[in-house]
Amino acid sequence: MGIADQIRDTFKQGSTLIKLIYINVAVFLFIKILQVLAFLFGFSGIEPVLLDWLAVPADLTKLITRPWTLFSYMFLHTGFFHIALNMLWLYVFGRIFLMYLNEKRLLSVYLVGGLSGAALYILSFNIFPAFQNAVTMAIALGASASVMAIVIAISVYVPNFSINLLLIGPVKLKYIAIFTIILDVLSIPSSNSGGHIAHLGGALFGYLYIAQFRKGRNITRSFDRFMDSIFAMFKPKPRFRVTHKRPMDDVEYNKMKAERQKRIDAILEKISKNGYESLTKEEKEILFKQGGDH
Repeated sequence: MGIADQIRDTFKQGSTLIKLIYINVAVFLFIKILQVLAFLFGFSGIEPVLLDWLAVPADLTKLITRPWTLFSYMFLHTGFFHIALNMLWLYVFGRIFLMYLNEKRLLSVYLVGGLSGAALYILSFNIFPAFQNAVTMAIALGASASVMAIVIAISVYVPNFSINLLLIGPVKLKYIAIFTIILDVLSIPSSNSGGHIAHLGGALFGYLYIAQFRKGRNITRSFDRFMDSIFAMFKPKPRFRVTHKRPMDDVEYNKMKAERQKRIDAILEKISKNGYESLTKEEKEILFKQGGDH
């Protein structure tokens, strides 16, 4: 089996968490390969074109013409350290998430958390005067908002769960969550204002998701149904096989009838010795069907 086959099988058999990581890495490598090919064939400036069509813009007039960017941006990375850090956080906190919640919830928190991050980023850039001159050119990309949604969701759900951090030791999730949120808030005036605002949008959704989940509510129910209908479109339809069963001859029929009668006799004998309640569910069904045949 070749490397490509192994990767394909790992993707098919892997959890939702593994699939999300694979998709992010695949998109990253695809863009990098395109950039290499563009360079070799003398096409310069391909990266701005790709970002223009895949990153989510803050400008509403652009967003209307590129609605898919609300999803594509959360799988888009251009820097190695950017994707490496995001995938590391996704893997660590995603594994903890799956210890307590299922894969479907992980996917919902990732996707809707990413949408929430994009929504807060777009809203902020169109409301606050500080971004007035940047709104037409601003774009957001990366899985950070989606990852933050997962980080905050599981940190709220099991706040006292501890993980070992390098050079620090065991730290409870609630402290990691608080630290990352404070860091994002304080970093809003930086050059990556949109990114930090998007992180907070994802974090807000992660908190709300678990807060409602504890009350027995699933705030992504409608989104889950929509995604189920999308996935159903790509599932292979079952192939129906028509078979023609040969009718039994007299010997086969008599043999089957004798075996059935032998089973009925054994059940009736069991009733005579131990009563009807001693029968198993299967034996009661056999006796019931036998009575219906007469």
